[in-house]
Amino acid sequence: MPDSTSLCSGVGSCSSCDTWLGLPGMRVLDVVDGQAQGRLVVRVESLPDVAGCPVCGVVAHAHDRHDVTLIDVPSFGRPVRLVWVKRRYLCPEPACGAGTFSEQNDAVAGPRALLSTRAVEWAVTQMRREHATVAGLARQLGVDWNTVWRAVKARLAALDADPSRFDGVTMLGVDEHVWHHVDQRVRGPKMLTGMVDLTRDEHGIVHARLLDLVPGRSGTVYGDWLTRRGTRFRAGVKVATLDPFHGYKNAISEHLTDAVAVVDAFHVVKLATACVDDVRRRVQQDTLGHRGRTGDPLYGIRTILRAGVENLTDKQHARLTAAFAANDAHIEVQIAWQVAQDVRALFHAPTPAAGRARAERILKILPTCPIPEVTRLGKTLKQWAEPLLAYFDTNGASNGGTEGINGLIELHRRIARGFRNRTNYRLRCLLIAGGLTP
Repeated sequence: MPDSTSLCSGVGSCSSCDTWLGLPGMRVLDVVDGQAQGRLVVRVESLPDVAGCPVCGVVAHAHDRHDVTLIDVPSFGRPVRLVWVKRRYLCPEPACGAGTFSEQNDAVAGPRALLSTRAVEWAVTQMRREHATVAGLARQLGVDWNTVWRAVKARLAALDADPSRFDGVTMLGVDEHVWHHVDQRVRGPKMLTGMVDLTRDEHGIVHARLLDLVPGRSGTVYGDWLTRRGTRFRAGVKVATLDPFHGYKNAISEHLTDAVAVVDAFHVVKLATACVDDVRRRVQQDTLGHRGRTGDPLYGIRTILRAGVENLTDKQHARLTAAFAANDAHIEVQIAWQVAQDVRALFHAPTPAAGRARAERILKILPTCPIPEVTRLGKTLKQWAEPLLAYFDTNGASNGGTEGINGLIELHRRIARGFRNRTNYRLRCLLIAGGLTP
């Protein structure tokens, strides 16, 4: 049995093959079914045209031809090899030192490229849209991991170098991200600082996209990144969202002087919920002398205390009431729970003005509460009073989009089973999180 079977031939006479190929200025010479290799081999050539010398511009003469094999996009689940029968030209000008040269077409492939241009774009799209691994793409293309990544990395690096990807940012989010859990002496800092574009579109909808990942977690790291972006970028940022971390807040105050800092609503509610847990644990120890156990009133409602009151069923309401009434000391837990519900309700107020008024009242009374955990919460919120109140002046700006980007990054890291190279990690994260859009 022969190793290959010719499926089509005719030196470009088959118009359907030209249409299937989808490469401008190219025509199919032959399609061979390489059964032994499990791949399709497509021979193509460019349409005849006048070629000028790239050095002197004189019309060149046809000299000979040579085959260049390219890795193309898979077809029907099979690897494809594109054999480009390239024309080699000779410059007739004696004074020109060009000699011979080959035709080039960047729409087909770049000079000395192993993958065709559309194979690179296909791989980039698969990584971004489908979260495909490089190993999976290599299997589909019939090559090794390094061959795919070298081509993709060059494309991503070119997109990363385009300064226009930072244009139009008016709302900027920042958050930390843990990229590895091994020895820092081997891979450097575990923490990365991620900057995310949270700019709203004309309909007020946020389409978050990752702008950069830099090593470290501090105000200095964030401030240095803002400095590198230049005056024009910093002047365009009108709202800067962040988690309750003073390092990032100091960088915003110093470098984004025209921007309004907004602390993330989710983390404010998280602080209040943590306050309830702290009070519950202390009262548990004070009343029973041990940590919570099955059958203890407060231990039985620990998860209910974290839920929003509007989501509780009648049965859960009854369990709360019974637990609060089981001991007079449980009144502290009930007060802390009510405080957490009031903090949560700030961000569900019917109007921004109503939410701001409620927030100002909470900021005033919480620091005077006799319950130490609630007092501590009040003092913390008071330190963040300005960024907290700014939430109601910025149409509910939050760091939610930044957290969503972190979720995408974590998903991709799990799919790839971890990363060892921070440069590769950064480029792939920028791609899947919308920072590099071809």
